Amino acid sequence: MGKIKFFFIIFSSFILFIGCQSVSKKIDEKTIQEEKELSKWLNKPESKLKIAYGQPDKVEFSETRNRFYIYSSKKYNITCVRKFEINPNNVVIGFSSKNCF
Repeated sequence: MGKIKFFFIIFSSFILFIGCQSVSKKIDEKTIQEEKELSKWLNKPESKLKIAYGQPDKVEFSETRNRFYIYSSKKYNITCVRKFEINPNNVVIGFSSKNCF
């Protein structure tokens, strides 16, 4: 009976490990896809960004006179936040993305 219990525990652990790897791999793929999509906005005018994404949900200002346009959305109770950095010449110079998969 002890060998069956041990085998069941090992087998269950193996299945959980494989499942977690699969989810992790899918998240990594979506993250790479998101980064590739957002990198297309680098060196593009702010006006085109606003046409595609609309007015930002929030605007933050930095000490270097750059602005950060923050876009938030919610899917499956997970909040996705995309942040674009705009320089004083109204050009997108950076981005970040959190929970957008």
